[in-house]
Amino acid sequence: METDDRITTILAHFRGDVVGIYTQRKLNGLEKETGIQDWEEFVQEIKTTFSDKTKAVDAEWKIKTFKQGKKNMADFMIKFNALAIKADTDELHTIFLLKKNV
Repeated sequence: METDDRITTILAHFRGDVVGIYTQRKLNGLEKETGIQDWEEFVQEIKTTFSDKTKAVDAEWKIKTFKQGKKNMADFMIKFNALAIKADTDELHTIFLLKKNV
C-alpha cells in the first residue's frame, strides 16, 4: 500500500494541460487495480512520457505541419526556427521543411 500512496502523492502535484490528463488517467487506473503498483515501473513511465525526447518528437511533428499561410514572413521564420531548434533537426532537413512549408 505504501507504493500506491507514494504514487498518489506524486500525482497530486501534477496539474494542468497534458500532465493533468495523464494524472486523471493514472488515478482512474489505480482505482481499478487490485494489486500494488510497481514503483520502478511508475518512475520509468513518468520519464518516458515526459522526457525531452517526447518534446522533440512533438516539435518535429509541429514543424512538419507548420505552414506559412498568411503569416508575416518574419513571424513565420521566428516560429519555424524555434520549432527547428526544439525538434533538433539537422540543417539539411530544416531547409527541406522550410521549402516545403513556405
